[in-house]
Amino acid sequence: MDLMMSSRPVLLAVAASFLAATGAQAGDAAVGEKVFSKCKVCHSITADDGTVIQKGGKVGPNLYGVIGRQAGTYEGFKYGDSIVAAGAAGLVWDEAQISQYDPDPAKFLEKFLNDPKAKSKMLFKLTSGAEDVAAYIASVGPAG
Repeated sequence: MDLMMSSRPVLLAVAASFLAATGAQAGDAAVGEKVFSKCKVCHSITADDGTVIQKGGKVGPNLYGVIGRQAGTYEGFKYGDSIVAAGAAGLVWDEAQISQYDPDPAKFLEKFLNDPKAKSKMLFKLTSGAEDVAAYIASVGPAG
């Protein structure tokens, strides 16, 4: 028992170091709602019943329910080949994936697909606040 108690701080330190090294951090949904103003130029968030959560453009797909959705599969939206390929290769959106995608979508797809020729139709780069936007999108999506 003493060994387990004494190793707990070490395990917590290792876990904290890993999270810091990987950039994993929880976003702030309230901050993300404000940052989303940059996203709504192209994206809206509209619930399945038609309730508009964030009025926005239609250049990008509706982001309602994107958490848990296979990339490149929102019905009725014409995606680029690379994002469709990423979805077919197993990319399912979660907060961490969105946080990594938003700062540089093309680089994310290049790395995910291991393809230096991968491209993204999303040219905008969210240089800060991606984890907050991801938390906001998750907070307004369907429950469960």
